[in-house]
Amino acid sequence: MSKSSDAGHFFQTTDALATTERKAAKAKNKHGNPIELPSKVLAVLAIDDGSVYVAEAAGEVKRVVLETNQVKRISSPAPAPITSLALSQATNTLYSGCWDKNIYSIPLVNSRSGTKQRLTGHTDFLKCLLATSLNGHPILLSGGADSAIIVWDLNTGKQLHKLKGHTKALQDFAIDPLNIPEGSAEPGDSFVLYSASSDPEIRRWHVSLDSAYELPESLDKPILGHDTSVYRLRFDSEGDLWTASADKTAKHLVRSRDWEADTVLQHPDFVRDVAVAEQSGLVATACRDEEVRVWDMSSGDLICTYSGHFEEVTGLALVSGGRQVVSVSIDGTLRQWSLERKEMARYLEEQKREEDGEPETDPAEKSEGGMLTAEEEAELAELMDDDD
Repeated sequence: MSKSSDAGHFFQTTDALATTERKAAKAKNKHGNPIELPSKVLAVLAIDDGSVYVAEAAGEVKRVVLETNQVKRISSPAPAPITSLALSQATNTLYSGCWDKNIYSIPLVNSRSGTKQRLTGHTDFLKCLLATSLNGHPILLSGGADSAIIVWDLNTGKQLHKLKGHTKALQDFAIDPLNIPEGSAEPGDSFVLYSASSDPEIRRWHVSLDSAYELPESLDKPILGHDTSVYRLRFDSEGDLWTASADKTAKHLVRSRDWEADTVLQHPDFVRDVAVAEQSGLVATACRDEEVRVWDMSSGDLICTYSGHFEEVTGLALVSGGRQVVSVSIDGTLRQWSLERKEMARYLEEQKREEDGEPETDPAEKSEGGMLTAEEEAELAELMDDDD
């Protein structure tokens, strides 16, 4: 007897059918200049040459050149989904964390090592990676669903330290920028690591080549800015934290106020990622409701909601000097969104036309000389305030 995997051949509720139809219709949209990939995209990492690396559920890592939409596979397929990526500048090697509990190294062009490594030490699948160095010595930090943090020596591929403190799966890491010497991109002989997990506690650790331990203030009083899982940690230039959580908020936690939240960005579903574009005074968030939102950093006002993905948005990366944000999704697409206020206003205007069923208008036909009408200028001013 033949078997079918077509969902249409199985019993489905009315709600499930409606959701399937909605997503099928939405999948046809071209918002954000979608670049289609063959499987679910679970992580994205931007690099300085106008490209991003993406991690796929099919076990592959690909490099995407944003200007040309060129997609190139850079690794042999892993035996399970790739969940996380980290780039070591010191060794010119990309590291990928996998559901099979291993970390795979991918030597890049002109890599010093030129050899592939497999780092084995976690007892459950990988969730997050962070590459850095201590006094020029390359290290990698990994977090797993086993709630463990491992510090790896990238010269030898061996473990330096294994840290336990969280009670649930690790989700993200961030190095305290106040530990990084002025004018340097890397820490000196030690740093403080902030970690987030599927429990609501943000913990702090001292890490050096010789030792690693949880700080006494973290043991006594972990940072509790959320009610449940914290998916992302991002520091701003002031040393404050921006966080994304399953409690349906992104928050700005202020160091000088003992990590009190002074900005709370409410969402209708889990917030998977947050990206801080300080030069533009903006924060972008990725939500399980398929949307990418852009907020004003100072006021917390919602400026723009980008609709294009038709499944959960899993990650964000700032590109073009913070003038754009790239989003990736379970829907297998990568999309690019402007963080220029005029472009966001233009997008909102076109979205309104689509909703109203009006044809797209050529900007040159708006008024004589291609300028906006006074009424449209007023609407833009109200939406965006100004473009400074």
